[in-house]
Amino acid sequence: MVAHVTSPSAPDASLQIPRDPSAKDPARQAELIASINRLREETNAVILAHNYQYPEIQDIADYVGDSLGLSQYAATTDADVIAFCGVHFMAETAKILNPSKTVLLPDLAAGCSLADTITAAQLRDWKAQFPGAVVVSYVNTTADVKAESDYCCTSGNAQAIIEAIPEDRTILFCPDMFLGTYLESVTGRKMQVWLGECHVHAGIRPADVNERLAANPKAELLVHPECGCASSCMYRVSTGEIPAERVQVLGTEAMLRRIESSEADEFIVATESGIIHRMQQSAPEAVFRTVSERAICRYMKEITLENLEAALRLRQHVIEVDADVARRAELAIRRMIEIV
Repeated sequence: MVAHVTSPSAPDASLQIPRDPSAKDPARQAELIASINRLREETNAVILAHNYQYPEIQDIADYVGDSLGLSQYAATTDADVIAFCGVHFMAETAKILNPSKTVLLPDLAAGCSLADTITAAQLRDWKAQFPGAVVVSYVNTTADVKAESDYCCTSGNAQAIIEAIPEDRTILFCPDMFLGTYLESVTGRKMQVWLGECHVHAGIRPADVNERLAANPKAELLVHPECGCASSCMYRVSTGEIPAERVQVLGTEAMLRRIESSEADEFIVATESGIIHRMQQSAPEAVFRTVSERAICRYMKEITLENLEAALRLRQHVIEVDADVARRAELAIRRMIEIV
């Protein structure tokens, strides 16, 4: 586990990264941090935070990562309580992997626009049109949808999972159409792709990329494959319009690894802006710019120090998953964890 936080992070206004509302009152923030640290010890709790959370939430977490890393950590923790600073489907996944543990979501309003684009009933109807097809569901789905799936994946291991499926099998990929289209291009597999999208990543447009690249000619572009601009960036690389060494299409953890290995010292980041906090910690001398100031997930930002402290103190917003749904969803989730 990381050391407990005793002081707030200094904001960097030039990046316009959203801050936890408690950051406006340093005394209140310090009080909340002290209480969270005490409650964590008293309840044997572990705090998990997604890369898109407020910097203050990332700083106090025991582990910060992407959906895959969080799932892997949750699967092995010996804590009695998991306080999940992410969105609802992530907390569900943690509960499925840890049925005997208490999983808390600090705010039940922390949903996901992408997960909301497909229901279990819709997936069952879709499967009926393609008997014998293999269903690969992005981790950004409800437990009910995972229960109807053969595999779950994250952006970090989706390509490996697609390539592990026999070529004579039809693949139904849901729910992100941009990630699905990207996977078709990098694997050469033709898939049936559900037409869902993340409102944040879909809002990162090719025009935003063009503007940032033109204004920052030495910067390397890091693009999440959920972005609506990912395919157009790959096309521009293939035509030579953008040098291949300037563009990397990567999941968030791979972006962090790329920063450490790249010779560039300027980066344009095409994903939710919360990731820049970890990037700054990884490479404090580098310059990071978001592709779009609109790249903010309001659902991720529902989690604050205030409601995290309240969840631990009151043991509230306990996540439960129907036993039959959990049993069926666990197989797809375990496959996700095992294939990297």
